[in-house]
Amino acid sequence: MSWRKEAPDGFEFTLKAWQLITHDPRSPTYKRLKFEIPPETKGRYGGFKSTREVLEAWQITRRVAKLLAARLIIFQTPPSFRPEEEALKNLRTFFSTIERENFLFGWEPRGWPVESVRSLCKELDLIHVVDPFKEDAFGKIIYWRLHGRDGYRYRYSDEELKELFSKIKPSFIYYVMFNNTNMFEDAQRFLRITENG
Repeated sequence: MSWRKEAPDGFEFTLKAWQLITHDPRSPTYKRLKFEIPPETKGRYGGFKSTREVLEAWQITRRVAKLLAARLIIFQTPPSFRPEEEALKNLRTFFSTIERENFLFGWEPRGWPVESVRSLCKELDLIHVVDPFKEDAFGKIIYWRLHGRDGYRYRYSDEELKELFSKIKPSFIYYVMFNNTNMFEDAQRFLRITENG
């Protein structure tokens, strides 16, 4: 894979799991798919369902992660994935049956109670993925995804980046991923702050 060859020494890729694992086909993210899902199989995708389709999507995600030598795979779930009995069952079944190998798994839930997330992350050995300006993460490995304080079209100020830096605790491992329109510039400025910190 050319991305791996072009990456500088020491660069670590992280990968977001394919939406076919996590998102229902009604999600707008499915518009970017390069193939049409037949109407009769739409109910078999997303929500960590125990279906052939979800497991095939995992195998593709896994292969891409291996090609990139990615260590960490993020499973972001949509707000429609609620803390209900079926969702809990699907989460437990999925993460107890897929191949872990040397991967670390992160989970970015939306709108789940903090104690439920903490308990599930501990039980299923998941890294809690959060936007640090919206909630606190827990665990020895912290993964921050910054989505913009009022939406994707956002540029973080130097003061906000300094506030972010002040949240870093010694002896923890941090991943910081900017997911906003100014992501590259914001990440570069944040890196300078950490180097001068």
